[in-house]
Parts: sequence; structure tokens; C-alpha cells
Amino acid sequence: MKIFLAVYKNDCNVTRAAESLSMSQPAVSLAIRELEEYYGVKLFERLGKRLQITQAGIMLSEYAVSISDLFESMEENVRDWEKGGRIRIGASLMIGTQLMPEYVKAFQVRYPGTDVRVKVEPQEYLEEKLLNSELDFALVEGAVQSPTLEAEPYMTDHLTVICSPDTGLRNRQMISMDEFRKMPLLLREKGSGTREAVDHVLTAAGYTPDPVWETFSSESLTCAVICGIGTAIIPYRMAAIPLRRKQVVEILVEGLEFTRYYSIVRHRKKHLTESAKNFIDLCRNYEMDYPTISFT
Repeated sequence: MKIFLAVYKNDCNVTRAAESLSMSQPAVSLAIRELEEYYGVKLFERLGKRLQITQAGIMLSEYAVSISDLFESMEENVRDWEKGGRIRIGASLMIGTQLMPEYVKAFQVRYPGTDVRVKVEPQEYLEEKLLNSELDFALVEGAVQSPTLEAEPYMTDHLTVICSPDTGLRNRQMISMDEFRKMPLLLREKGSGTREAVDHVLTAAGYTPDPVWETFSSESLTCAVICGIGTAIIPYRMAAIPLRRKQVVEILVEGLEFTRYYSIVRHRKKHLTESAKNFIDLCRNYEMDYPTISFT
């Protein structure tokens, strides 16, 4: 198509078309002849000493212009895909709520030409999408279940125990494990990264939790604590604003420390574009590059 258009745009002059393409004249003539044989029509005809385009050639030129433009656009976009293109990122609920908006905002400032698509879902769904190549990578809170996926810890997270000020407890007051057992417990749902970390620590301490309230939302737990329904264990980032407003108090439980890691998860055989690698690097270094995170 490119050779055909070159001949047409050079006033049906094969010699000038060959020069514009850095090709030999016989090669151009052969390409035109093969195109005519393929479609079974004459695209050019010789009238005297000049080559003229036929009606079939004019019709083909209308399609050829669109095809050529589309092909050039495709080549340009494919070549630049590693630098720009689209990134498909998954995030578990806590990360998607508190961190991902900040990540994407910072990334778009650095790389404004990249199309970033985010899915915020429970981790089990994210792992399924990674296995089906529906995501390039995901940021999750819990341990990865599939051996086909690899996880790289990139951030330390601390969970905190919060209760209502109406309990009479002071902020950062230490209580015993026996006192803690008597408190109505509000927890995230089974299967979440937060619940997994909480159950691990409490089971190791000989306590099997029996929560009075379970939900997929840490915000829901915080609201329930503010209303005096019970005691919750949530990521410190989620408790920062209610603590600052003195709507809740943080308590320390003797012998308990809730620490976990956020991880970058990908399929072991997944090829990552330069854009995806750049986003991952931003996540790894975010706390150093952007030391204050706004949770407003």
C-alpha cells in the first residue's frame, strides 16, 4: 500500500516514487504488478508516455490513505508502548482507599502520557485476575495463595487497637490481655489481609477471636468504635484522623504487636513494560520521596 500511494502521490511517476522510497524502479514496478494481480484489476494504465491511475486505482487510494495512516499510528504507539501505553493495576481495599490515589496522582505528574487503570477489589479476586493476565501487577495486604504468583514486600504497615473515649481509657494506655478479651471485638472480614494479620497475632497469643461485628470496610469499623459499639483493630493510617480529632483512643495490649507488610504481586512469567516498572519503583520509594500522606 505504501508503494502504491508513493506512485500515486508522485503524479504516477514510478522513478520519483522509487527515489522517495529509496527503492529501485524495477522493485516499485514489481510491487505494483503484484498488487494488480492480487486484486485482479489494473491500477494504472499507460496513455502515451504518461502513466495514469484508473478508476479502480482511485478507489483503492481512498482506502490506502486510511490504512497507511492507521498503520503508521499503530507502529508509533506500539514502539512507544514500553514508555507509555496502559498499566493495569490491582489494589486490595485498604491500599486502594488510602494509598493508590496518592500513587496515581504522583505517577501522572511524572509520566503524564500513561493510561493508568486501577481495580480495587478483595485480594482473592485480584489474584484471579493476575493469573488470567487481566492485571499487570497488584498491591495487596495479605499473603499470596497461588505459587504461580510472586510477592515483593515494599512497605511496613502497623495495625492499631482503637476504642471509644467513653470507655474511660486514655490514649496509648496499656491494658492486660485479660482486659482485652472482655472487650466486644470489631474486625474485618475473613480473607482480608487485615483479618489475616490480626488472627495470626491473636492465635499466637492463645486467643481465638469471636467478633461481634465483621465488615469489609475499615471505615465501618471506625464508625462503630466512635459510636461505642466495641474495640477494633485497623491500620494506623485509617485511624490517624479519628485519633487526631479525639473521636477514638489508641490502646496498647500487653504482649500484642500487629505488624504486617504490603506487597507488590505479579505473575512469575509476566513481562512488565517500562511504565509498569516505573510505577512499581514509585511505590517502593513513595514514603521516602513523599514523606507526608494526606488522609483527608
